[in-house]
Amino acid sequence: MHSPVESSASAEHAPPPPSGSVWRDIRDALRGTTHDYTSGPLGRAIFLLAVPMVIEMAMESIFAVVDVFFVGRIGAAAVATVGLTESLMIVIYTLAFGLSIGATATVSRRIGEKDADGAGRAAMQVILLGLLISGVLGLIGAIFAPQLLALMGADAEVIATGTGYARVMLGGSATAFLLFVVNAVFRGAGDPAIAMRILIVANSINIVLDPVLIFGLGPFPELGVTGAAIATTIGRGIGLLMAFGMLARGAGHLAIKRSHLTVEPKTMLSIARLSGLGTFQVAIGSMSWMGLVRVVAGFGPEAMAGYTIAIRLVIFAMMPAFGLGGAAATMVGQSLGAKKPERAEAAVWAATKYDVAFLGGIGVIFLLFAPPIVSLFTKDAGVAEVAVTGLRWMSLGFPFFAAGMVLEQSFNGAGDTWTPTWINLWVYWVLQIPLAWFLSYPMGLQQNGVFIAVTVAYSVLAVVSGLLFKRGKWKLKHV
Repeated sequence: MHSPVESSASAEHAPPPPSGSVWRDIRDALRGTTHDYTSGPLGRAIFLLAVPMVIEMAMESIFAVVDVFFVGRIGAAAVATVGLTESLMIVIYTLAFGLSIGATATVSRRIGEKDADGAGRAAMQVILLGLLISGVLGLIGAIFAPQLLALMGADAEVIATGTGYARVMLGGSATAFLLFVVNAVFRGAGDPAIAMRILIVANSINIVLDPVLIFGLGPFPELGVTGAAIATTIGRGIGLLMAFGMLARGAGHLAIKRSHLTVEPKTMLSIARLSGLGTFQVAIGSMSWMGLVRVVAGFGPEAMAGYTIAIRLVIFAMMPAFGLGGAAATMVGQSLGAKKPERAEAAVWAATKYDVAFLGGIGVIFLLFAPPIVSLFTKDAGVAEVAVTGLRWMSLGFPFFAAGMVLEQSFNGAGDTWTPTWINLWVYWVLQIPLAWFLSYPMGLQQNGVFIAVTVAYSVLAVVSGLLFKRGKWKLKHV
């Protein structure tokens, strides 16, 4: 015989009835209908969160792909510039991701506890931390752009071509940093549709300005690869202003009031502590990409350009899938705040199943149609060969990539940042980088060794994360 608690839990976890309301759910998801994610059908809750998060992450990935699409018309050195600068931007993204982990976990927990004022205060402290960190990083990047490119292994041609691009991207990186952090606040509050609309606006501006500024269309000057950086920074900047305006007016579940515009050392310290470990966790993974770039750079600009295109396409596919992980993290945080750990766990396994199916399907498309896809980004036969081979190798691991993304974000949503930190350390640094070097140089596979190592590492990460998640210690974390 089932207890009332068990019966209630079963009802919550049951999928929504097939009532022909799919279009209504899509409309509500895109519009951003206010919803209590701590109760009601689990399938609908995940759907309402996941749809705008997937679109938001797709918009974020489009930033990278659009730049490569237009810059690829300039030449291999220009594409290599984008790839190397993006590797430097990984430092910015790492800190933004880390702060976002603290933001999502804290805001979602407060919302789950029905503490809207506490969520607003936490959001304000996150933004203040973001302003400080991104301002310092932007100044350093703008001043030392050519030296940083050289540090990443760029040759004289790439440095000459790409210094302007790197200065603008790194100097204006606060727009990317703060936009990601503010959108993480919206996601944690259960308002992913707001973040989605902000990214759609920012991306639309970037798509229009990219060809105009790169090729000098109409009255605009021809700025080459630097024009791509200016377009991206303007698009993100306008999106950020839009986000601040929504926070000030109050949107969805969250609003920043005048009373929140103060520094609260206790709240800021709590978020900084959680975000600090989250930053280290993300740094372990993202800095490993910089290590892989160093391995590939040893094979010349052609290999670097092909690697850049392949990685950009993989990121393009992974970012929407990352959205489902974000939905799981929000569900975990809010469910734990509402004292419903069983709902949190059920949400994670459901999101994992959906993500594996979604990204696995994308992997099949990449595996079958890699040549025509790559041909959209380069006409150089040597660059294309590297990109096609890399895309095919990495697409084999897409189902594992999907599972790992959801599970790691779920740990973070619970405030358990230690577990994914240790997983990342062992998988990326003890396994992936040494394996990439060994396969590329001693084994003679060149840049293909890197692609194989990436697939192996992400597959191991998914398996280990799944085993540790089933142990359930993340349910005991307090934020």
